[in-house]
Amino acid sequence: MDRTTGELHEQWAKALCKSLNISLSINSVGVIGGGSINDAHRIQTSHGTFFAKTNEHEAYPGMFEAEAKGLKFLHEHSSFKIPQSIETGLLEDTQWILMPYIKSASKKSSFWEDFGRRIAEMHRKTNNSFGLDYANYLGSLPQYNNPTENWSDFFVNQRLKPQLKMAEERSLANPEMIRYFEKLYKKAYDLFPVEPPAALHGDLWTGNFMTSEDGDATIFDPAVHFGHREMDIAMSKLFGGFDKRFYEAYNEEYPMEKGWENRLPLANIYPLMAHVNIFGGSYTSQVMGILRKYA
Repeated sequence: MDRTTGELHEQWAKALCKSLNISLSINSVGVIGGGSINDAHRIQTSHGTFFAKTNEHEAYPGMFEAEAKGLKFLHEHSSFKIPQSIETGLLEDTQWILMPYIKSASKKSSFWEDFGRRIAEMHRKTNNSFGLDYANYLGSLPQYNNPTENWSDFFVNQRLKPQLKMAEERSLANPEMIRYFEKLYKKAYDLFPVEPPAALHGDLWTGNFMTSEDGDATIFDPAVHFGHREMDIAMSKLFGGFDKRFYEAYNEEYPMEKGWENRLPLANIYPLMAHVNIFGGSYTSQVMGILRKYA
């Protein structure tokens, strides 16, 4: 163990002692994967198992503070059991977030129905405006949430325009794409049904939920804000993996507006443009296909 790793473990031990108001020691720390952004760690202590994520602060400033706020948002606006941040910290350029460890289990028989109803209940929680009082992240990209009264204004100015600007700066957006986006901006006001702002997870795909020990779904890695609820539903469809019972239960609890399935590609322009900016041009053809349909 090098000096920096030892100091990091000391920070985690002190945070756990302070949070739990007990004296404990760390027995072992194992790397359990993560992704292109974070390293994930399972921390075995004398008082149970905990979880930590680390990444580079210079690359993603404030990411874990925003994640901690997002987890709190989900806890306050939903009936899911949400893992809460124990503490966030910084050691040189390594930032970290410390949380309880969730042990996965098998889904109970009503898993998908309960999951759909709880998302619907969360979407009924509303606000005076779309957005949020702080910026956060969608994956590794900054997400802007300046409060806006009108959804289409928010969608265009806080979602689409920042992604297109980033794609232009990275030479990932050609003149044809730019023209189609400009056409879409003008039409956006007629494309979504008018609904109140909904409390959203913001990045609701299969990689951001799991089955907890009680057999229910838990959700994490949030990109929270108050937005149009079709954004969460569209994201859940983007990469598949949600059972049809999820959508049936959701629609029983909070029926979607007519034509919702046809609008899902429109809502998914935002996460697809994020994928263009994170992973490169391989997602460009999907974006162009949607733009041609709606613009």
